[in-house]
Amino acid sequence: MRKSPKKIRLAIVGAGRVGLIRGELASRHPEVEWIGIAEKNSERAKLVGNKIAAEFVTSDFRELLKRPEVNAAIISTDEHLHVDPVLAAVERGLPLLIEKPLATDLAESQRVLDAIEQAKVDAVIGYTQRFRRRWLVAKEKVRTGALGDVTMVTSRAFMNRLVAIDNYKRTDDPSQISPMVISGTHALDMVMWLMEAKTPIEVFARSVNKALGPTWKGIDGTGYLISFSDGAIYHGVISWALPEVWPGAVYSLEIGAVGTEGVLTIDDTHRDIVLATNLVQGEGYAPDKRRHVDFLTSYPVGDMALGELRGPMPEVQLIPTGGVDASNARSFLDAGAAAVGIGSAITKADPATRRALVASLAAAGGGGA
Repeated sequence: MRKSPKKIRLAIVGAGRVGLIRGELASRHPEVEWIGIAEKNSERAKLVGNKIAAEFVTSDFRELLKRPEVNAAIISTDEHLHVDPVLAAVERGLPLLIEKPLATDLAESQRVLDAIEQAKVDAVIGYTQRFRRRWLVAKEKVRTGALGDVTMVTSRAFMNRLVAIDNYKRTDDPSQISPMVISGTHALDMVMWLMEAKTPIEVFARSVNKALGPTWKGIDGTGYLISFSDGAIYHGVISWALPEVWPGAVYSLEIGAVGTEGVLTIDDTHRDIVLATNLVQGEGYAPDKRRHVDFLTSYPVGDMALGELRGPMPEVQLIPTGGVDASNARSFLDAGAAAVGIGSAITKADPATRRALVASLAAAGGGGA
């Protein structure tokens, strides 16, 4: 007999932009029955707590993660503050979604990874771009050998400097913040995912700081070369020092992969939908009155349309089929499911019970029997 899904009692550590998005989605999911928030900024904590109807709100992530209700956690603090809450959640053995990256320091990243592996915790990093249609198609072509043996890959990521400035404003240690660690990690993840059968053996990188260095003591951009054990190479550049008027709200990425039998190019610059207006346009991180042109759909998390977050894979229609019954079918539909399905409860029931169940499900979905 199929088991009913376990109810989720979720701790969200960090209630910034991404924490709010995760919280709103969780609050509408029928399998989430409890949400707690830990956020240092009391005003922000109150705002997000009220918005998602959180059952518990605190400024101390340790207090939250010790709550007996909690059986899963999302770590969505600023990138340089991931380590301590992740380790605290690992100590409790909680399943984890950790927003990228694990840490902003190499040694700290290794320490966190070692702790996760030793505890055998189910932990994933929030690299949501892997689930988008274009990247899945590209991955499949590389995986099935359409390019032959991949020998060279390039990537170029351009970003509006509003993203960088927002990040530097939120830290007392600019050395912990860089375009590669905060945002270039998306390009790096995609390329290393495409080339996951290969083993990197050497990295060479250089950075520049003429635009953001004087005011923010930050890095403008980084160029790097990664060599693999079979002779393949990957060259990438990331800059988050483009002018404030650059139309890309956040991320503009191009990747090219060359193999012995083929070539693959991926344009994720979002220049296919361009908005120009006399009115000021908001930006993924902060509004700026100089922005009147926008590459739409360039915010990695997704886009708001008709009051809903559409992304990062808006084309996917979901039909839940496990744990659905007349009492919760409406909740699944309200959360965005295209339809619901039910199996053994119908097939194993007697005819009268089956008809009654089908009628109740239809009524819950707003249709007829």
